[in-house]
Amino acid sequence: MKISQLKTLAIIASAMVCAHSAQAGTWSLGASALVSPDPYRGNQDRVYPVPVINYEGDDFYFRTLTAGYYLWKDQENQLSLMGYYSPLGFRPGDSDDDRMKRLDKRRGTLMAGLAYSHNAEWGTLRTTFTGDTLDYSNGLVGDVAYLYKFDLDALTLVPGVGVMWSSKNQNKYYYGVSEHESRRSGLDSYTPEDSWAPYVELSANYKINKDWNAFFVGRYVKLSDEVKDSPMVDKSYTGLLMTGVSYTF
Repeated sequence: MKISQLKTLAIIASAMVCAHSAQAGTWSLGASALVSPDPYRGNQDRVYPVPVINYEGDDFYFRTLTAGYYLWKDQENQLSLMGYYSPLGFRPGDSDDDRMKRLDKRRGTLMAGLAYSHNAEWGTLRTTFTGDTLDYSNGLVGDVAYLYKFDLDALTLVPGVGVMWSSKNQNKYYYGVSEHESRRSGLDSYTPEDSWAPYVELSANYKINKDWNAFFVGRYVKLSDEVKDSPMVDKSYTGLLMTGVSYTF
């Protein structure tokens, strides 16, 4: 797995943990280990150490590589302007496939947009909508999920289901193969459309004492046909598993 994808998954994982455990005005520092299947052809899956750095304030939050400013925040609703560095990308030298080594590099970018969540007795609705601000893909990404929190004394479980939408430009940049790349690499040319990718997730937090917590995060994503059909991809799914400990102060 590329270091860039590792960072992307760390963003997802830290957001999943922080969204359900943080109190206003708190910092969380810790360490964890993460593993994920890489969808790109010829890339290997590995286990990596990941630092955990989160802050939740009344007006501002920081979650690894994600930062946001609350426009509206109460017990039920949180609306924020948010931005994050998305290192989603492809480096030809990371692949073991000779054809993939002849493709162009896909770069990470700064994504920015809106995040909204609604909390009620029946669960939580979580949505985000962001776009590329550095003109690499000019892509848009939307995400909507439903989650339900179970408090079991020291253990908190939050299962959820969701779906992620990626625009045509987003998929074309990260999974498309141009005619020029096709001639150079031998892979078929490919131009995807926009896509929907459903997923299920589970985050768990165990309170060891008032300061220390152990956590687990898992997400399984079923790749859309637009992504699976890309010559750059050789899996039908992706996701993550992450576990670690954190200290809150």
